[in-house]
Amino acid sequence: MRIGGIYSFNQGQTALTASYMEELAEVEAIISAIDAGLYLTRPSREKTMPGRILYSPRLLNKAFAQAFNNKGWKKHREYCDYPTGYYTADYTPQKSAAYPFREMDFVKNNVGVEVQFGKYAFMVYNVAAKMTIFRNLGVIQVGIEIVPLKELADQMSTGVSYFEQFVWDLEHRGVADIDVPVLILGVRP
Repeated sequence: MRIGGIYSFNQGQTALTASYMEELAEVEAIISAIDAGLYLTRPSREKTMPGRILYSPRLLNKAFAQAFNNKGWKKHREYCDYPTGYYTADYTPQKSAAYPFREMDFVKNNVGVEVQFGKYAFMVYNVAAKMTIFRNLGVIQVGIEIVPLKELADQMSTGVSYFEQFVWDLEHRGVADIDVPVLILGVRP
């Protein structure tokens, strides 16, 4: 894959080049080592593109996971102890067998990376909430979000968001004092 778009949110590029050049170089090398053509395998079942072969987000994510793991990047999970003092007196929460958690795709040396080939809301959540939470927990200082360019998103299932849309929204949202410096990388085959 190739990087075709670079957007520095809250001076993300400056923060990375000042203190995390090695990690940034690894991320760039990982992206360029992914052969997207291997993941053009998913027959569409959608009405708008019946039978068309699309890129598989699930398989692309697996390829990224293997490449990041091979370079020593680790998934980071934080378990959540949800507060109970906000329930009304007549509500009793149900117990779940699964313990709730928040997870970052890859972390190394205070750099957090999220790879997002899914719906738009997840891109926004990653940058505007999750990275701030993980910074507040002392896990990261800066983030990188890898997302498809429109060119790639058009060759995936409908509803997959893309770099151009994400950048437009971030520019019009503006930067808040709690935002983490994040480098948004738009990728293409």
